[in-house]
Amino acid sequence: MTDELRMFRRTVRRFVQEQFVPQVGRWRQQHHPDPEAWTAAGATGLLLSGVPEAFGGGGGTFAHDAVVTEELARAGVHFSAGLQNIVARYVLAYATEEQKGRWLPPMARGELIGAIAMTEPSAGSDLAAIRTTAVRHGDTYVVNGSKTFISSGRDAGLLCVAAKTDASAPGMMGLSMLMIETRDLPGYRAGRPLEKIGMHEQDTCELFFDNVRVPATHRLGAAEGQGFLQMMEQLPYERLTVALGAVATTEHAVEITTRYAKERIAFGKPLIQLQHTRFTLAECATTARVGRVFVDDCIERFLAGTLDAETAAMAKYWLTDRQCEVLDACLQIHGGYGYMLEYPIARMWADGRAQRIYAGANEVMKELIGWSL
Repeated sequence: MTDELRMFRRTVRRFVQEQFVPQVGRWRQQHHPDPEAWTAAGATGLLLSGVPEAFGGGGGTFAHDAVVTEELARAGVHFSAGLQNIVARYVLAYATEEQKGRWLPPMARGELIGAIAMTEPSAGSDLAAIRTTAVRHGDTYVVNGSKTFISSGRDAGLLCVAAKTDASAPGMMGLSMLMIETRDLPGYRAGRPLEKIGMHEQDTCELFFDNVRVPATHRLGAAEGQGFLQMMEQLPYERLTVALGAVATTEHAVEITTRYAKERIAFGKPLIQLQHTRFTLAECATTARVGRVFVDDCIERFLAGTLDAETAAMAKYWLTDRQCEVLDACLQIHGGYGYMLEYPIARMWADGRAQRIYAGANEVMKELIGWSL
């Protein structure tokens, strides 16, 4: 943390509280944020803060991305700034210089929304089960298939799609990543918003590709079949982002529940004076503190270029598991009010459950860790 980052945090916190929080109720009802929210976020510097200024970004590091992730999590706002960063990292790492200049600046301004399209109806964490195909015909790929549970899929103008470019290759070896521009694209459509348990303000939908033609130059990498390796290189960033959001949410849950326990009267005295309540909060506060130390160490290692995939998997699985445990305990302390969606803890509890599933289910994270032992 530096003075410059502290100033950036104040800017982000003020923007989120003033511009996003008052709109979240309406966003939840319509299942997506307003388009104006994206451009406003871009103008304030919330998008692509870690991308070089030469490509329209903020010129910062993952530390700047972390500030945005934390402030959105603490405010309970599920706005896909982190997903925008993930798409940008694929572009930065594997696209041509011309493509970087074409896609990254409008993404930073919030004029072009990105989405990652990996998951399919029969392929989630099991990437080898991907069935979407991209068949080369001259200077284009013809894409057929479908994707599901795609965050920002409704409004995405740029998709990073995992597809089979070599059907004869075993397992995950035939996968390639294609960048697909969706505007007025024949054969492409996004389905209706999916009804989720939580995270209602974040649009999530199915995507369909029916003989969609994509320029061959939009394949990421020098050759076909590099998709799996590219995903393995970029997933630690995504998993660290998820872990960081889990810690920030856990800390906020402890904060608001402690405040509630001091104000709520039961059996003639504040809840905090009941030993069971104090012990529960003590356990939750300790879990949050340990989580903070762990995730801060991961951030330092990521900034130094030394965060390995196994540690990122540890952070993602352990911190999201702990998040759900703490949220459940905090909701219980709220009693009946904790079950009411007008209370933040109820929304946090419902929203947090997905953390253990996306970016690789936690069971898969344990497999990755186990293979490294």
